[in-house]
Amino acid sequence: MIQYGSDTITALRFLSFKPQMERRDTQWIDIELRPEIAAETPVPAEITDLTVLVICTHGGVIAQIVPHDEGTDCEFQFTFEEKEQIRSYIEQADMQAAIANLARN
Repeated sequence: MIQYGSDTITALRFLSFKPQMERRDTQWIDIELRPEIAAETPVPAEITDLTVLVICTHGGVIAQIVPHDEGTDCEFQFTFEEKEQIRSYIEQADMQAAIANLARN
């Protein structure tokens, strides 16, 4: 993770995610991920309750990946490698099927 205004970069390794999905409107699906993080890559001390907001189209295409602390935007952003881990999870067949199912309803 990269804290705005800091030169320090840490790289989290995600072990798993617990998704919660909501259809926002006719264009967007919001996916909140609660990550399980490897012990050797701890979350920065400034973050109390890390979650990930992934905004997708109804077709499952990721538009944005945003870290949240206690449910709101925070002063951190994800590294490229962290975003790739999240992207890989969202692009799995079962997640894409769940997104498509939610988009139809």
